[in-house]
Order: sequence, then C-alpha cells, then structure tokens
Amino acid sequence: MNGAPEFIIPAWPAPAGVQALATTRGTGGSGFNLAAHVGDDPVRVRANRSALQQQAGLPSAPRWLTQVHGPLTVNADDADESTEADAAWTCTRGVVCAVLTADCLPVLFCDRNGFAVGAAHAGWRGLCSGILDLTVQRFFELDVPPDDILVWLGPAIGPAAYEVDENVRDAFLERDPDCAGSFLQTSVGHWQFDLYEAARTILAAQGVTNVSGGDFCTFRDKRFYSYRRDPECGRQATLIWLNDS
Repeated sequence: MNGAPEFIIPAWPAPAGVQALATTRGTGGSGFNLAAHVGDDPVRVRANRSALQQQAGLPSAPRWLTQVHGPLTVNADDADESTEADAAWTCTRGVVCAVLTADCLPVLFCDRNGFAVGAAHAGWRGLCSGILDLTVQRFFELDVPPDDILVWLGPAIGPAAYEVDENVRDAFLERDPDCAGSFLQTSVGHWQFDLYEAARTILAAQGVTNVSGGDFCTFRDKRFYSYRRDPECGRQATLIWLNDS
C-alpha cells in the first residue's frame, strides 16, 4: 500500500443497515489509487484494494466495473471487473457496489427501509445519456416509490472549475430544458457546468428529491484525484453496501 487510506462518510439519512464511504488520495507516496486502468503498478493497486477492504471493514471485495461513460446498469451480484456498466445495484447483503472517479460525479442510492442500494458513475456524458434515470428505474422495478429513494452526491468537480462548450449545454437542454439552471455563461460559447445541480434536476424529474451531498470540488480540494487538474492521476472510490448481519 502506497498511501494510508482516508475515508469520507456520507452525511445523509440512510437507514442503519446501509453503509457507505468515499475514499481520498490518501497520504504518502503517489497516493491511494484504486484503479487498475490508469498505468499504476498492478501490485500496488491490489495492495491498496486489499487495504481498503480491511481498513473499511468491507464484508466482501467491491464489485469493480469497467466504466464506459454510458447508461448501462447492472445487478452487482452478477458483476465483475470485466462487466461494462456505469451503475450497479443490489438487494443482497454483503455485496459492495463501487464506482471509481476523478472529477466525474459518484452517486449513491438506497431506500428508507434498507432493502436495496446502488452506486452510479455520472460524468456529463453519463448524466446526459440517462445513467441516473436508469438507476432510479431499477429501484422502481423493486417497488420502491420515489419518496423512499435516498441519494448522496459524492466528490466531483465543482462548477467554478468545470467549463464546457455549447455542445455540452445544447445536449442537456435537448434532453431537459430545466437543466438550463446548471449552466453559467463565462464567455461566448463557454459555460461553467454544475454537475451537482444537473443531477438534482434529473433526479427531481423522476420524483426523487431527497438528495444530500454535493458540496465537494475534486479540482480544488487536493484530498482528491482530479483528471482535469492532473491528467495522469489515480481514481478514488465511492462504495455502498447492506450490512450482512
């Protein structure tokens, strides 16, 4: 392990049976990278993942995904690291859903009764293509009403550090004109984009309004990896699971 893990515990009204955390870059060396696809030493990545499982008291190894910035969801019970998806959910106790990010938005889901949990990786492409909508739909299929769905928005790049062009804005306004409030024009053809606000707008359109978090900026807060700040960087993880007892 190259850097001691440090964990952020979500502040949200999840039931006692739901456990969740987000990792940081850690301390020392080149940090606590958990991604196997960024050119890091595979031995070091395995050591970091082992340390995460041990020190966070995870009931099992996280179900890592091959994230593709799209709208694919999967039951974590059936997933492994070769599974292409950007969101996972489970009703099985002890199965750990996980997403990796370094500016994109990690989103955690659970229901008030602690029946199901989920995690989604939502960059602008994933948000625009419906990854949050589809994750919410998985909960609807489990007969969880929108008022019973709880959401936490984890560490992502903040709007002051995230500028996009008009193509991104146009794509969001085409899918939902209410997303206009997520953009602030800075110059001709350039906009600051608030991933957190866009996520809230998209979730609200599904009737999901109990949303916590959204007060981080991975670019400005050096506790986190940021691809926009340091293109050759690791990835932090955001995880959620149901207690197995």
